[in-house]
Amino acid sequence: MKKKIYQNSLSIVFVALFVMALIGQIFFGFIEYNKELNENGASSIKMMHYLQSGHFLQATFENWESEFLQMALFVWLTIFLKQKGSSESKSLEGKEEVDQQPNPNKKHAPWPVKKGGLWLAFYKHSLTISLLILFIFSFIIHFYGSLTDQNVYNSLNGKPLQNWKLYFLDSRFWFESFQNWQSEFLSVFAIVGLSIYLRQIGSPQSKPVDTPNNENGN
Repeated sequence: MKKKIYQNSLSIVFVALFVMALIGQIFFGFIEYNKELNENGASSIKMMHYLQSGHFLQATFENWESEFLQMALFVWLTIFLKQKGSSESKSLEGKEEVDQQPNPNKKHAPWPVKKGGLWLAFYKHSLTISLLILFIFSFIIHFYGSLTDQNVYNSLNGKPLQNWKLYFLDSRFWFESFQNWQSEFLSVFAIVGLSIYLRQIGSPQSKPVDTPNNENGN
């Protein structure tokens, strides 16, 4: 058990942090939403109803959406684009191990590599494809939650309910998306740019401490 925990400690810690942060979001979001409902003359709702509300779905999935978009683009763009001196970039010249075609005879190669054909064709791009699917799924749930939340407030204020086709062009929905997208793109730029000049000993996200700034350190 200790060995398995050690071997998977990075994932375990981040899943634990995710769960704690999600619990915090739910707790404070529940309080905030009921406060907003009361201010608009509506009764408070129970926790189970809150977890199905547009308020919760919109707030949760608009963040997931931006994360998956950022990761999908980062994985895909690093195939073609380079950054001199960054630990997040491939070297400026020559081929690297990740560019090599898979060898079905390699010991312990994943089964899609051994199977070949369409399985291998998909597997070679499966990380980017999976992240894009997660982005699309999160985008749809974010849209549904945002529309639902908007219509709750429209109903409380005696306004007509919003049509989903019109709401897709609504400034509120796209504001929610772009305010998250820009922060994710900034964070990628920060790690790519800062890793040129700054170091963290022991981290694979950093170049070795004694590597010159103009070398990628891969």
